[in-house]
Amino acid sequence: MSEISLTIDGEQVKVPEGTTVLSAARKLGIEIPTLCYHPDLTRHGACRVCEVEDVAHNRSLASCVTPVIEGMEISTRSRRARKARRRNVSLLLANHPNDCLGCDRSGTCELQEIAHDLSIRTREIEKYEGETRDITPDKTGPALKREPNKCILCGRCVRICEEVQGVSALQFSNRGFDSIVTTAFDLPQSEINCANCGQCATVCPVGAIVEKNEIYHVWQALEADDKHVVVQTAPSIQATLGEEFGMEPGTVVTGKMVTALRKLGFDRVFSTEFTADLTIMEEGYEFLARLEGNEKLPHITSCCPGWVKFAEHNYPDLLNHLSSAKSPQQMFSALAKSYYPDLTGIKPEKIYTVSIMPCTAKKFEKDRAGINGGPLKDTDAVLTTRELALMIKEIGIDLNHLPEDEYDELLGKSTGAGTIFGTTGGVTEAAVRTVKEKLTGEPLERLELGFVGVQDKEIEIGDRTIKVAIVSGLGNTGELLKDVREGTSEYDFIEVMACPHGCVGGGGQPLPVDKEKKDRRAEGLGSIDQAKTIRKSHENPMIKKVYEDYLEEPLSRRAHRLLHTEYRRRPKN
Repeated sequence: MSEISLTIDGEQVKVPEGTTVLSAARKLGIEIPTLCYHPDLTRHGACRVCEVEDVAHNRSLASCVTPVIEGMEISTRSRRARKARRRNVSLLLANHPNDCLGCDRSGTCELQEIAHDLSIRTREIEKYEGETRDITPDKTGPALKREPNKCILCGRCVRICEEVQGVSALQFSNRGFDSIVTTAFDLPQSEINCANCGQCATVCPVGAIVEKNEIYHVWQALEADDKHVVVQTAPSIQATLGEEFGMEPGTVVTGKMVTALRKLGFDRVFSTEFTADLTIMEEGYEFLARLEGNEKLPHITSCCPGWVKFAEHNYPDLLNHLSSAKSPQQMFSALAKSYYPDLTGIKPEKIYTVSIMPCTAKKFEKDRAGINGGPLKDTDAVLTTRELALMIKEIGIDLNHLPEDEYDELLGKSTGAGTIFGTTGGVTEAAVRTVKEKLTGEPLERLELGFVGVQDKEIEIGDRTIKVAIVSGLGNTGELLKDVREGTSEYDFIEVMACPHGCVGGGGQPLPVDKEKKDRRAEGLGSIDQAKTIRKSHENPMIKKVYEDYLEEPLSRRAHRLLHTEYRRRPKN
């Protein structure tokens, strides 16, 4: 590919043909503000916040979509360029609610940050004041809420839902001033083919799509004298929470996080990694049974609730391929309301279970039909990583300077296999570690499965070659599941994670996020796995104790009642 030479702000730069002006400027360390642009999505050029001046042709250009031309002379700092940006941002602000202090994205809002950096003042916005949108927020969904009045029509949510996730639950509607982003047929969030994955919330630059906040309910429980509040933390949180406190992505903060949770007032702090190990036992034995009977193959994982809901809408004919094992979150909560009360003497109705998750779909999962192991609701509240950070900040805790503490052991001891659940390929590797050793007595070498798209691997287990595949991002499931549907799939085991990179890229993780950050988060989790003395689920002594004391054996009658579930067909709206 040939190179193009151009000048930006008086500096010469050479870039490959097809490079945008925005990318060329960034190569020189020149930052141009953007809103509709996102590195993981197609170019859009809608917001015009990234305008620059083409000096030779006396015109303004949207730098995010304009390819470089040989000999181009660009100014990002001219009066014309600065005036255009200020005008376009002011126009956006004039039709945007003035409630920054009460907005969920205050402090992480890209529009707010750009307005501050451009020194835009109220008098500039007032020049463009007029009729504004007045659309009722949609709070009907189980995990996400949409506030169309805050939408700046950047299209990021539409593009990620269509291009990356393949769901297309969101679309542009109407024209001109009446343009909005809405659902298909303008249906409420609760009635659409939405996976609740929250990827739309991760790319929304403002507060137009956010998770449904449950902080108030958790504070109520913590302050209630008659509640025994236990918390579980998902594996990936320990490598992402630090970002909310200025630490580098991938920084492991496990011990500090445990200390913070105790300071918040939780009675017991447990790790979801424990029931990730339990999930491997149940799902691993289920996979073994399928292998021996050569039926319902490929076995498809079910620990990701975004993927499960997507399958219920779009692949109802394949639901019998999904493992019936509940997710680690739901297994933990089922035991917290059954096994844990037996051990402690605390009545189940007094126990309030909170889970800290990277995933907005977990808010949906806790209330889905057939998910509870008994008459009580198993998971009472789900907080995202972002919500936990807000609670910690609310009481003035500085995570950076906390001492390190350890999880409570009763339901907290875990293995490296449980840790790697937090990134793509981790479930597969954890399951196969156990399956191979149970069948052959031989340990499994590290699979080194990748993070993005579709990856596969062949594993020798005894006299059989097992072929596994991992998929991250729902949009990557199409071809793979087409083969399963047609009965031509070559795989024995398929892991599906709704979010790109798996849980480290979940819809509830710190913002903003990009591929590099997700890679570093995954590396942080890998370092925890490597440091663990026990790295296989079936070797976890507390898992052995749970089976000896309570569950008897994997796939037992009690295990099925508490730890397994069913799925149902949902309309494809």
